[in-house]
Amino acid sequence: MDGLRSHRPLHVNVPSDAPVFDDDGHKASLDEEEPSMGGDYLDVPSIPRLINILRKQGDNKVLFADKVLKFTGTGKMKKRILVITTLAMYMVDPDTISLKRRVTLMNVDKISFSELSDNFFAITIPVEYDLLIASTRKAEIVAILVDAVKGASDHELQVESCNSFTYFAAADSEKEVRFAEVEGGVRTRIIKK
Repeated sequence: MDGLRSHRPLHVNVPSDAPVFDDDGHKASLDEEEPSMGGDYLDVPSIPRLINILRKQGDNKVLFADKVLKFTGTGKMKKRILVITTLAMYMVDPDTISLKRRVTLMNVDKISFSELSDNFFAITIPVEYDLLIASTRKAEIVAILVDAVKGASDHELQVESCNSFTYFAAADSEKEVRFAEVEGGVRTRIIKK
């Protein structure tokens, strides 16, 4: 059991005086606020190791948390937990609850996604490599990131909606994602440039 379950959308405040968790799973008390457009679909307060990761980074407000698929530079799909806070975006391994990547919101430059009903979107991070993610909550994630980036920095996030876009899967590996409507759905192709 991975300790993750669906939960109603909510914002979670992690008090600055909450204790740091150990691997035995001791929990801090967490305050809930009224739900807004964001959602904690994993019940972050019930995952002590995830709260530990956020606390160690100085984050205290979860705007979004859910399982997603991340595409690696080699094209493999990896299950990840995507957590968006008021300061950063986290990619966490759902099996080990270990931090795989943290991106400060100030470094997020653009989000690209198709105009079709698929689940793919790319997050452009010019100072690092980009992220290609698939989630059934694509529209919600895009909206939350637009608001969160605006709140965390002095720039507006670029949002690009088209049926073909490029992203850097690694520093030296540019890929193109193409979407086409086909009978019964959408075909997605990832091509190395």
